[in-house]
Amino acid sequence: MVCALGAAVCFGTATVLQAVAARAAGADGGGGEAALLLRALRQWRYVAGLALDGLGFLFQIAALRSLPIYAVSAALASSLAVTAVVAARLLGVRLSGREWGAVAVVCAGLGMLGLASGPEGNEDGSDTLRYVMLAVAVGMLLLAFAGGRLSGRGRALVLGLGAGFGFGVVEVSVRLIDDLSPAALLTNPAAYALLIGGGAAFMLLTSALQRGSVTTATAGMVIGETIGPATVGVVWLGDRTREGLAWLAALGFVVAVTGALALARFGEAPLEEAPAGEG
Repeated sequence: MVCALGAAVCFGTATVLQAVAARAAGADGGGGEAALLLRALRQWRYVAGLALDGLGFLFQIAALRSLPIYAVSAALASSLAVTAVVAARLLGVRLSGREWGAVAVVCAGLGMLGLASGPEGNEDGSDTLRYVMLAVAVGMLLLAFAGGRLSGRGRALVLGLGAGFGFGVVEVSVRLIDDLSPAALLTNPAAYALLIGGGAAFMLLTSALQRGSVTTATAGMVIGETIGPATVGVVWLGDRTREGLAWLAALGFVVAVTGALALARFGEAPLEEAPAGEG
């Protein structure tokens, strides 16, 4: 759980940096999603955010090796609480009493999950599940390349859900890789799903941060990266709770995710409150 929370701190801080960089990259010109990502990579804030994302990913892998996916995914959703606190402290963004309450709710939910979570499931996962993860990852990559052509009020939600599904593929794929030797990785569809899903998620998230309602997109991302992976972990990978505490785990999951959704606007907080000249 310490590793899961460490990942949340890294991802939450990275969001603050990447939100500013994505908006600055969008102001530099048009182009598709790949061009937007390339421009964002020229921003030092985006690069620093990627470094934090890399560190957070290492923490995430460590957490997934000892905790059920539902606990890790809820902890990662709590990165929005970290984003809110970082934005309030470093960027002068004001949090309302309701939002401070949401931060407390997230912490309470994670506490319940920590008490109720059992060890990770002992199921290895089938080859069918590995190929399903690869298919979902490829689908999210196609959505990322087509994202610039989408329009309408539902665009932000679609991009956010796509990013969430991509990050969810990463969570599940980590559990589906049990042999790290080069030969095994080259023949494991989950390894390709992890790389493709992660890349697609970053492209979709960058687009969501730059265009449309980022609040809606962030809410969609939270839903996509929590509910799906948690279900896969329980149904197909054998994730369980401590004896007699399934109700507490379910309550903690719902409480933590609900609190995170209440903080969804902090995917765009730096863009609203950053001092003049930022970016």
